[in-house]
Amino acid sequence: MQELARTVVGVAILEEGRVLAARRARPPALAGLWELPGGKVEAGESLEAAAVREIVEELGCTVEVTGLLDGTSPIAHDLALRVVLARLADGDPVPHEHDAVRWLQSDELDEVTWAGADVPFLDPLRDLMGER
Repeated sequence: MQELARTVVGVAILEEGRVLAARRARPPALAGLWELPGGKVEAGESLEAAAVREIVEELGCTVEVTGLLDGTSPIAHDLALRVVLARLADGDPVPHEHDAVRWLQSDELDEVTWAGADVPFLDPLRDLMGER
């Protein structure tokens, strides 16, 4: 019997037509790649609660979840990415676990190298941000 993949939540923080991207510092295989910030959903935790918790831990600010993008993307054999939409509710994003953050407009999404699991969500984000 195959083990169910554990869910990782990515948080697309949208503000003024831009989305916040975070550059990974580790592990070495992913260092330097950009992603939507977030992390693993704990047992019994909702995607929304995990998103809020992870953003506080990773960026020291508070978000309000406003929606969910369709689909999942495999990260590894036991991890799958889901992406929620959010807006800043309090504070400014300061990277604690990443080495940089950057606000990107829809036409700037291809200027950074994204972690593979995040790539399937870029076109839906472009649609939301009004480029396509």
